[in-house]
Amino acid sequence: MVYVDKISTVIIGVIILCNLRGLMCFSPAALCSRIPGLSPKQKKLCSESPDAVVALGNGHSLGSRECQYQFKGHRWNCSEVWQKDIFGHVISVGSREAAFTYAIANAGIVYAIAAACSRGNISICGCDQVHRHKTVYQDQSWKWGGCSVDIEFGIRFARKFLDVREIEGDARSEMNLHNNQAGRKIVRKLLKKDCQCHGISGSCQLKTCWKTLPQFREVGDVLLRKYEKAKLVEAQKKDTGINLVIKRRGRGDKEPLKPKNLDLVYLQQSPNYCEKNILLGSSGTHGRKCTRTSSGVDSCKLLCCGRGYATKLFHNSWQCNCKFEWALMNVKCEICSERTEEYFCK
Repeated sequence: MVYVDKISTVIIGVIILCNLRGLMCFSPAALCSRIPGLSPKQKKLCSESPDAVVALGNGHSLGSRECQYQFKGHRWNCSEVWQKDIFGHVISVGSREAAFTYAIANAGIVYAIAAACSRGNISICGCDQVHRHKTVYQDQSWKWGGCSVDIEFGIRFARKFLDVREIEGDARSEMNLHNNQAGRKIVRKLLKKDCQCHGISGSCQLKTCWKTLPQFREVGDVLLRKYEKAKLVEAQKKDTGINLVIKRRGRGDKEPLKPKNLDLVYLQQSPNYCEKNILLGSSGTHGRKCTRTSSGVDSCKLLCCGRGYATKLFHNSWQCNCKFEWALMNVKCEICSERTEEYFCK
């Protein structure tokens, strides 16, 4: 996904060019005006803190790579999203896949911004001061210290920058806002506590602890499980606006249930993703590599949508069993070979 890197590439590229020339040739506002697809409010946020927007671009790219990793064997493999407008409705159907896309993008942005704050790469944030000054009363064997990630700043900035585009006030916007929030909150939920021991000869009489980010793969794994258990919802109009409630299969007078904050929600069933359709975020499955012996999502039966598959033979050879002949001062090797088969959807 080349497009997701345009934010950081545009800003960093112009800054480097100006520095090489010894000039301050662009103001932050001018830099941000060069990023395509930004709304007026996003341009304002960008001009106020362009270094944070560079981290935001890196986070969007992080989310897109993780999305492709999690769905690499599926019919929908996350390869056609964020191609035109990374802040618009990237998938026209309000499907499970759209829910995951918005959640993982927000998670990546929160993650990257919080990490950049801790490294001192963003001028308006740093370490989380709340944990630094907290006192641990229930256990005197450790105390808060070090540099805890400022996850709340990351969440606030991501919310301001991404949620501002959801202005339609319809069911799809409410769905996007809910999944945006779920992605952000899951990063906060997965924060870890790291500690360092203090004391004579490493006795660990006291520990100093701080909050750190998990591996982003953990975030992707959790969101994939949320995707698999995503809730089908419908819009319910209220005087205050639109609420999303879990859609019931049967009819009854039961009180409508609202989805939980960390649930992923979707409005429409997913298409089959067999054919290429950019609006649906589908690259299709023609020519995709499949696994003939698998019974999972990457099986030729499922991935090829009943069209069948083609078999390609590959012959590989290499030097092997090499031995050094002292008398001839020479290395003598055998030639090993292997024939493999790979399968591709028709």
